Amino acid sequence: MYIHSKALNDEYESRLILFSVIEPGHAAWGQEINRVGAITVLQGLLSGGYDPKTCTQLVRRIELTNSELLQTAVDASNSEFIYPGHSQWPKQVDQLSNPPIGLIVRGQTSCLIEKSIAIVGTREPSHYGRETASDFATAFVGHGWNVVSGGALGIDTCAHIAALKASGKTLAVIASGVLVDYPAANSKLFRAITENGALVSEVMPHVRAAQNRFLTRNRLIAALSCATLVVEAAHRSGSLRTARDAADLMRPVMAIPGQLNSPMSQGCHRLIAERAAEIVTSVADAVEFVGVNQ
Repeated sequence: MYIHSKALNDEYESRLILFSVIEPGHAAWGQEINRVGAITVLQGLLSGGYDPKTCTQLVRRIELTNSELLQTAVDASNSEFIYPGHSQWPKQVDQLSNPPIGLIVRGQTSCLIEKSIAIVGTREPSHYGRETASDFATAFVGHGWNVVSGGALGIDTCAHIAALKASGKTLAVIASGVLVDYPAANSKLFRAITENGALVSEVMPHVRAAQNRFLTRNRLIAALSCATLVVEAAHRSGSLRTARDAADLMRPVMAIPGQLNSPMSQGCHRLIAERAAEIVTSVADAVEFVGVNQ
């Protein structure tokens, strides 16, 4: 076993160990760790306090974990591992049914507790979509809000860039580690975000992106934000998941209408038709709607 005895009596190290071996978004473990604390859970796993039939592989991963190397990896990435109790922990994420065990943040951790709006949408936006995302991001920065998105190509990228150009702060909640530029085309953007905002991740710094983690991270985009705006989204889109997550948290959700025959607006029209999102046709509409619902 590579775990030092200190880890069994230190909440930070216990959290970091569990964070490194449990897949993000695991509701049962996230709730249990928040309920009794990481020290108790880690000790329980190693002493057989949890069902060994279902925990054998997890315990094995823990036993092979070197807690000192985990901390070295975090330090070397120029990032910080935070968890509930940290002065800049975003308490709103604890409202999730599958709360994060912790977060690795590269950049300004203070951004996580400031007023933010999520702007999300398709990876293949129209010119209309790109302009709209940029306009709304710029406007909300002008009102003192940070912009949260997922660091993906398309609407996400437009929102991040517009926020930075407006001298605002932006957060990218990514599906990989903070040292893995995915997509690679956004490498320069990610560096700019760390200087004027933050990269936020639920995995260790060198972990590559996995398909399932894109949907999992969407709940964090919603939870970190006071409101969510969907600019363009196809009928089946991860952005709709973000909108649903925001609605589940009782946060305002807005959608931009597009042309009736536009495939990239079908998701927005669906949200509006189902009354899952408020229709907004101008920045003024969005600012008023969010302001009223705060």
